[in-house]
Amino acid sequence: MTENGEDRRGADLVWYAAYGSNMHASRLRCYLTGGTPEGGARSVPGCRDRAEPARSMPMMLPGILYFATESLVWTGGRAFYDPDGPGETAARAYLLTVAQFSDIAAQEMYREPGVDLDLTEVIACGRVPLGPGRYETLSCAGSFDGYPILTCTAPWKHGDLPGNAPSPIYLRHLAAGLMESHGWSIDTTATYLATRPGAELGWTPETVAALIFP
Repeated sequence: MTENGEDRRGADLVWYAAYGSNMHASRLRCYLTGGTPEGGARSVPGCRDRAEPARSMPMMLPGILYFATESLVWTGGRAFYDPDGPGETAARAYLLTVAQFSDIAAQEMYREPGVDLDLTEVIACGRVPLGPGRYETLSCAGSFDGYPILTCTAPWKHGDLPGNAPSPIYLRHLAAGLMESHGWSIDTTATYLATRPGAELGWTPETVAALIFP
């Protein structure tokens, strides 16, 4: 049963490993149900299936989180995930239907939701580009409890582009998501975010901590 009581036995399910603002449950809910996230500049249509995730859990992915390019929603740098980078990336994994994951990925890619993705290749190969730009590359980090762990990121490596520090409102969503899902302290959260490539251009652990808890 899902958290809202819907029975999904027999449905094709995947883990969506969010590592950016979608770690914050209220931000993810905009992608599920439609609307404009708090502090955002762009509305999204939502998913065909607007049900809550069947489960969610904290997860660490191999690779590095970094900030680059310019967000049209938040201004400032976007969060990207390089699975081949050093260290680990904190994520929040949501158990969703393939249709929900497909629709969230479409909205991240600035495309219209409504078509299920064929995930066979990315599950087999680990990475599949669907386009040249931001969030247009699917990545698979293995499986958990029999369901594949999927996310979307950019095709480039974390050192390929100049870094760009994230905006305060965007960073607040990431911090809220980390603290919600991983139960991290303010200091741990602030140190993690401020030391990601790109973030250090505009933030320190102290300024991020002050942003989280003014």
